Amino acid sequence: MIKTITGNKDFIESLRGKRASFFLCMSNTKTADTPGITQAGIPGMLHLTPTLDAEFISIGEVRSLGNIAETPKGVPTPALITRAVHLLHPFQEIELLNLGLEVAPCVEYFTIHDFKIDPSHSIAQDAAIAAQEVFEKGVQFAQELSVKSDYIILGESVPAGTTTALATALALRYDAREKFSSSFKNDPSDIKHTVIEQALSRIHESDDLFETLAKVGDNMLIFNAGLLLGLQNRDIPIVLAGGTQMACVLLIVNRILQMMEGELDGSKIALCTTKWVAKDNASDIKGLLEMNDFTINAYYADFDFSLTAHPALKLYDEGEAKEGVGAGGALVYALLNGITKEQITRKVESFLQ
Repeated sequence: MIKTITGNKDFIESLRGKRASFFLCMSNTKTADTPGITQAGIPGMLHLTPTLDAEFISIGEVRSLGNIAETPKGVPTPALITRAVHLLHPFQEIELLNLGLEVAPCVEYFTIHDFKIDPSHSIAQDAAIAAQEVFEKGVQFAQELSVKSDYIILGESVPAGTTTALATALALRYDAREKFSSSFKNDPSDIKHTVIEQALSRIHESDDLFETLAKVGDNMLIFNAGLLLGLQNRDIPIVLAGGTQMACVLLIVNRILQMMEGELDGSKIALCTTKWVAKDNASDIKGLLEMNDFTINAYYADFDFSLTAHPALKLYDEGEAKEGVGAGGALVYALLNGITKEQITRKVESFLQ
């Protein structure tokens, strides 16, 4: 039920039966305000998507709006999957990382790490991120982090995040144009292409790595690159729970290591995603991972909604949404702990009744 994308199965098998802490990285980018560029949330309220996702996975309800985030086509947020897994086999803890939100989650008794980072601007005009500062905050967080469980599952919720990730990969001179996934079944490539070309036109040959990231990236990508490098001297395994956005975090790490003439010990890092990303004909996560100078173990949960008759969930199997809010990592966690496809399906269905 857990399939290998790159590397071997040894890493993921070493986590079988172990408890994980779930960390959700949340940020806003004004790139999401571009009409039609993303469907990761409610039109006109896309900035609330990470906030609502955090509230739902934590407490099972949303407080900052009347309903959970869903796409205009009615596809509910992947947070339903992560929440279902948490109810079936609870994470040791859920912690929330505010990496630049317009509205903070309204929850009590859950740790919210606030790094005093502003939401980023649209990459079409210049994201205007204090990139080196955000990166250093990621490094420091990793070095000071106290984890009560066996490993970390790191998810993300960033509307328009696949657009900023693709722009970042291209700006860092990776041949990645056809390799990034989308929350849409049919990617709005014309809109994305226009925004990305506007972003790339602002990159100059004289820009260093962090000046480039400052213009075209998003806070989640940059912070997590720092987090991964900050964990290198810590004995804390980490699962990047996501698709091509998390692959982009690794591409940033790769460029930083090239700049520093350093190496990455990938033995404590893995990427886990969904079947919908791994089998997406319009993207290539394996190809992205293989662009790095280091080897990363990557896996996907062989899970779909074939056992449901619910029309909203069927849209996932048709190519909508695909990943987000740590769904892929959560599904792998469930499978490692004996939770069945039917149990997950029924629990997700219960949220939609």
